[in-house]
Amino acid sequence: GEESGPRQIASGLRAYYNADDLVGQRVVVLANLKSRKLVGFPSHGMVMCASNDERVEFIEPPTDAPLGERVMVEGYDGEPATENQIIKKKMLNVIFPDLKTNSEGVASYKDIALMTSAGPCISPSGMKDAEVA
Repeated sequence: GEESGPRQIASGLRAYYNADDLVGQRVVVLANLKSRKLVGFPSHGMVMCASNDERVEFIEPPTDAPLGERVMVEGYDGEPATENQIIKKKMLNVIFPDLKTNSEGVASYKDIALMTSAGPCISPSGMKDAEVA
């Protein structure tokens, strides 16, 4: 969550979800991205989804994880990268190839689960070995 209210994010998910499916949906957001104008309004992040050749679905935090909680990967401590660091170091090009779901549908980076204080972030259907972006 943001102090100023919900974050507006544009995504390419219209082909996979109806607007009604999104109401109340808990998602994982890559939030430290520079705002970009997409489809007529500034988008403030990227909704993380698992995908394979057959479908796309949200990566979801556990239902009891606090809204707005930072998702962590064990061994990658410290402050999150700034918007400018992500751009200058082309970090997404390095990170995304190693961001996948594991054999249990848990979103992972280099085989280490994306975690909240309430547990791992998952593909709700247990989508195995899918890309996450």
